Amino acid sequence: MRVYVPASFAELARFHADGVVPTTDAVLAEDTSEEAEYDALMEAAVLSAERAAATDDPRRVVIAVDVTTPGVNAPLADVASVHVDPAPGADPDDDLAWYARQEIAILLGE
Repeated sequence: MRVYVPASFAELARFHADGVVPTTDAVLAEDTSEEAEYDALMEAAVLSAERAAATDDPRRVVIAVDVTTPGVNAPLADVASVHVDPAPGADPDDDLAWYARQEIAILLGE
């Protein structure tokens, strides 16, 4: 099952360093349709914007994770993709950029 974890950019960096992503606050899609998955991604993006607003980098970050049990820590290897605003100050109606798990270090500037 895929879940969508809202995060700030700083949280993404911490999850990457720790090697795990907590899925406690993850958003679940109503079903496996593309529309339901997109709706869950966008709901997580709204939650991410609320978290990121108080940080130095207000970009929305959503981490898509494949889990068997929602609500537990998932290893970084279970991350399917990361969705991030293309730039700080991006319009909330803009699409999020897609990154593969293998690109997280590049995204973080490591």
